[in-house]
Amino acid sequence: MNGARALIQTLVDAGVEVCFTNPGTSEMHFVAALDEVEGMTAMLCLFEGGATGAADGYARMADKPAATLLHLGPGLGNGFANLHNARRAGVPMVNIVGDHATYHKQYDAPLESDMDAVAGACSGAVIRSTTPDQVAGDAADAVAQSLASPNQVVTLALPADVCWLPAPGPVAPVVPAAPKPVDEALLAELAAALSEPGAVLLLGGRALRAAPRVAGARVAAATGARVFAETFPAREERGAGLPPLDRIAYLAEFAQMQLAGATRLVAIDAAAPVSFFAYPDKASVLTPDDCVVTVVSREHDPAELLEALAAHLDAPVEVEVAEPSRPDLPTGELTSESVAAAIGALLPEGAIVVDEANTSGLFIPGATAGAPRHDWLCLPGGAIGFGIPTATGAAVACPDRPVLSLEADGSAMYTLQALWTQARENLNVTTVILKNSSYAVLNMELSRVGAEAGGEQAKRMLDLTGPELDFVALARGLGVDASRATTAEEFVTALRSGLATDGPTLIEAVVPALGL
Repeated sequence: MNGARALIQTLVDAGVEVCFTNPGTSEMHFVAALDEVEGMTAMLCLFEGGATGAADGYARMADKPAATLLHLGPGLGNGFANLHNARRAGVPMVNIVGDHATYHKQYDAPLESDMDAVAGACSGAVIRSTTPDQVAGDAADAVAQSLASPNQVVTLALPADVCWLPAPGPVAPVVPAAPKPVDEALLAELAAALSEPGAVLLLGGRALRAAPRVAGARVAAATGARVFAETFPAREERGAGLPPLDRIAYLAEFAQMQLAGATRLVAIDAAAPVSFFAYPDKASVLTPDDCVVTVVSREHDPAELLEALAAHLDAPVEVEVAEPSRPDLPTGELTSESVAAAIGALLPEGAIVVDEANTSGLFIPGATAGAPRHDWLCLPGGAIGFGIPTATGAAVACPDRPVLSLEADGSAMYTLQALWTQARENLNVTTVILKNSSYAVLNMELSRVGAEAGGEQAKRMLDLTGPELDFVALARGLGVDASRATTAEEFVTALRSGLATDGPTLIEAVVPALGL
């Protein structure tokens, strides 16, 4: 048995069943070993950012890590943006990066780079195996560290020779570190803070699943605190039958309006709310100046913490929930509003919505608030190009659930190659490209940062016309059936068909840019 086979068997024994790959020469022994070990499914992605994004989506829905397989430092660099997103989303991932053989690194070959530095910037931990005897143990440690509380991306660097040389064999799984226990002192502190007039409870990450979401609503009912969700949740369980919950707005001014009057803010599995960017004469910190902010350690299990806090407060069991409701099917002009209405009217129960719709998706969360229960996956890290790969991984994790991928046209072009993987694996994903032919959010940001917007070159940098992007042709070229909708009726027909199709489809929804 060589190191590569010991590695894969150890991963399988630890519960890692899927590897999203884009391998090169240094990883060939890993590739060969895939046929020697049962239980590992490998899926080829045509770009490393597709592999890392797919592993992110898989982990969000499976609650366990997938592996990636990347080629040296440049391959890791190509996957960096979606590794950043996964890190910010707090998901478990084992990121395997092949490296030059230990004795070859000294020669500074063309693909040699400071791989550990790149890995350190997007990983919670970096492990490097230097002998074949270490590989299996390092793999078991990587899985355990990825599943610690909070979950994290762990990068395992594997020189080629430690994979091809003989190794002693797989090792048993390592038990992840347990979450930090909840003690009475913490419960008393949080209960007192949330009982103050003007208190706000901010939920994020794992606290936005169904059970902790209900527990958070119970805590709010017992204390009188207002409760919000973070701006871009990694995974929010929502829909009819769950407590309604507003997210903190993206625009700083709106967020400050939401948080006006807050005297205490308690963040559970969330960061203190700050503006995404700095703007001239606008605040970076979104809470009032006199607001005391408590960020609870993410080493706690948020579901356990919120349930314990509700019990400590003797909180009511019954809370307000969203009633079932759907918009009417739209007719006439296709706009962001009519797209939202159609999605709200047709979203199936159990759907997984991956949201990278950006400005054109502004109305969709409101239109789906009373839809049947579903999961909503957002972009906590802010690095665009996550949507299509993340939908790919979510579909692999949950093959019996429909996945609806809402994608802005500009963002789609970052990782469009992931459609090919969807076609190859016949994944149940309906992709809606909201085509407004503009980097619309940047048109808004141009004025918000106080930059002069009159120049022709500046306008061309934010415009996606000349030539027009043809997503129908692009999708078909990658093996995905596609159609174009220019009216609400066409979009309703295409969406209904896509959601009923067993396999990937794409709809190019041509909408005007919002005047933000």
